Amino acid sequence: MHDVLAEWRPVVDEALAGILPRELDGAYLSEFFGEPTYRYDAEAVQRALADPIWDLLDRGGKRWRAVLFLLFVEAFGEDPEAYLEYACIPEIIHNGTIIVDDVEDGARLRRGEPALHRVYGTDVALNAGNAMYFVPLKIVGRNPGDLDASTRLRVYEMLMEELNRTHLGQGMDIVWHNRRAVEATEDEYLEMCACKTGCLGRIVARLAALVTGNEGDEPHVARYAESMSVAFQIADDVLDVEHAAEHGGDFGKDVGNDVREGKKTLMVIRSVRAADAETVARLEGILAAEENTDEEVREVVEILRSTGAVESARETARELAAEARDHLDRAELDPEGAEQLAEFTRFVVEREV
Repeated sequence: MHDVLAEWRPVVDEALAGILPRELDGAYLSEFFGEPTYRYDAEAVQRALADPIWDLLDRGGKRWRAVLFLLFVEAFGEDPEAYLEYACIPEIIHNGTIIVDDVEDGARLRRGEPALHRVYGTDVALNAGNAMYFVPLKIVGRNPGDLDASTRLRVYEMLMEELNRTHLGQGMDIVWHNRRAVEATEDEYLEMCACKTGCLGRIVARLAALVTGNEGDEPHVARYAESMSVAFQIADDVLDVEHAAEHGGDFGKDVGNDVREGKKTLMVIRSVRAADAETVARLEGILAAEENTDEEVREVVEILRSTGAVESARETARELAAEARDHLDRAELDPEGAEQLAEFTRFVVEREV
């Protein structure tokens, strides 16, 4: 799967640059966004949109949502190259949510460098992040693949439905983050993930089914993508804890970030349920603090590990990945493509980076 991601990433990046070039000018703005009533300030738009967006994109990211879309298209028996612009839709939205989330969370780092709002200012970051929710609608309007009107309407409706649920998930996460006490239940946490992370996965799968004319398989692939995405989120949280444990006292960029940001992960919820009152109070106090020392990060990691929460969360991720494969079996897909999609569920859970 690493090879598949490495093969497709430069292709996806080229398609992204075709939609939002690194260097903007008046001609592009008029063609993509419509003729100005008076005159666009291309330099201002460059600094407000292209510069911060490409700063983030150039920092890394596997582009796995875009690649997953292309794997779906191939599994549905179509040529992925013909749908590259659509593959950019979930990738653009995902990176937009990252920018906005970092502002809302007060994050310090993103992909090893200062979060965009700390580089460009909160105003520019929020504007760029919010713009990335709407740029994908322009892709649908441009209509690559020459979709019929009813299909395009269905795509619009799907995007609106999933984007609204994404904000429900983020809303829950924000409120939990602002509470000192860990009060969310496991089901509420899983629903938050299904909305916040799962909806982006569902966009990938539903979009692929719609644009290739496979609406009958849309529910099955959507459930696959949702379960796989929640598994990814839990595995990602586990990976953050494991990296912090491995680094010992030598913490660097992005190590222990979830603890420093006070995230109420599945591991935290399970630790609160399993630990004694004194340990719970200590855990909640560290997570609620504005700043954490490396020693405090190590302390939280040890609590999560000693209560068995890390291993149980990893097992939950594996169960969700298996559930995703069960949903995949219900869809009419090319066998080779289906196997690649099944392998993807194992990759997101067992990866080490």
